[in-house]
Amino acid sequence: MNNYSKTFLYFICAVSAMGGLLFGYDWVVIGGAKPFYEAYFGIAGSPLMQSVAMTTALIGCLAGAMIAGALADRYGRKPLLMLSAVLFTVSAVATGAFNDFIMFNVARFIGGIGIGVASALAPMYIAEVSPAEIRGRMVSLNQMTIVLGILGAQIVNMLLARDTSVAENMSWNVAWGWRWMFWAETVPAALFLVMSFFIPESPVYLKAHPSPPKGRDVESPKRTTSTSNQTSPPLEGLGEARYRRVLLLGLVIAVFQQWCGTNVIFNYAQEIFVGAGFDVDGMFINIVITGIANVVFTFVALYTIEKWGRRTLMLIGAGGLGLIYLTLGTCYFFEVKGIVMVALVVLAISVYAMTLAPVTWTLLAEIFPNRIRGVAMAVCTFALWVGCCTLTFSFPPMNAALGSSGSFWIYSGICICAFIFLWNRCPETKGKSLEELEKELIKS
Repeated sequence: MNNYSKTFLYFICAVSAMGGLLFGYDWVVIGGAKPFYEAYFGIAGSPLMQSVAMTTALIGCLAGAMIAGALADRYGRKPLLMLSAVLFTVSAVATGAFNDFIMFNVARFIGGIGIGVASALAPMYIAEVSPAEIRGRMVSLNQMTIVLGILGAQIVNMLLARDTSVAENMSWNVAWGWRWMFWAETVPAALFLVMSFFIPESPVYLKAHPSPPKGRDVESPKRTTSTSNQTSPPLEGLGEARYRRVLLLGLVIAVFQQWCGTNVIFNYAQEIFVGAGFDVDGMFINIVITGIANVVFTFVALYTIEKWGRRTLMLIGAGGLGLIYLTLGTCYFFEVKGIVMVALVVLAISVYAMTLAPVTWTLLAEIFPNRIRGVAMAVCTFALWVGCCTLTFSFPPMNAALGSSGSFWIYSGICICAFIFLWNRCPETKGKSLEELEKELIKS
């Protein structure tokens, strides 16, 4: 257990979790801006260019996740969190400022790097500073800020988007509305940067990198076996046989959180709700409804993650979404419209918000030993964003070829397969210290 007071612990975890808030906002804001920047850049009739615009930031996420682990192990967790804040700020300003489609994507790529770094570092940092008995709840705080960021983006999009039935308003949306949707991120990004100066470095990192005062021969603090001197670089160490089982578990959990399909609802809300019979204005209202459900059931997760445990929630998420998507696909097949479709989408978001969304990050922050946690988290976060990229890029052509019914049936099948894997491989980690989990999960 660390020596932080409870108040200070909540403070530093909340500051770190602001990376999650910006992650959520930056990730989802593009969904509301989509109809307007597509018209501005003249790509509304090009599925390929639409996919490029939606995927550029995700490619940046891959780059950010790839560098996060090695840099965090070398320079510390705090400097990397500060770097992500700078990247978010630069991207927010630049994305709304550029008039060229290529530069628009460059700015989105920069923001994506920030997302990749923050998504890898924030849950890991929180896990390393939190005591075992509340670690799950504290890491879930990161997911809470993600969904608050998502809801914030949805509300900002709704407030800034003017009534599309009026031609003059539509002209403003295309010329300026989408820009202000991105510029609004500047405020929380700058706040995150300022507040990050006031958090300490992770105690796990400090134990692994003691710095005795110059001119004095000071004995280093005793380390646990998990932070002992390394005989090989962490990335090379990932290939050791004793780590393969837990690395496979982390990779599957990370990719499944994306391939379960729920995130297409946020990124392609326009297609999903228009396909369910709603106009653009009704789409924005329904998007906010899903955002509210996302926040409410993330609060449920803060309570249940320490009561029900990680394994139980992962199984509920995989099984529940499998059944919901099977039903949703069937409703699309029979051309069901209106409130029934909204209810099913909200139910899917609710199940995801209290299970896979927060528990994935908690498990990834818990299951790896201290020696390789930074690089293992980076590898799994990289895999998560590969899953997100492939999911986001594949949905438009898949939806065009198979229809919404076929798309959601495929997601249902993925969820069922994941349920079987998790039933056989996913351990329970609640209430156990990181050292205890290392002894249980890693075989010498």
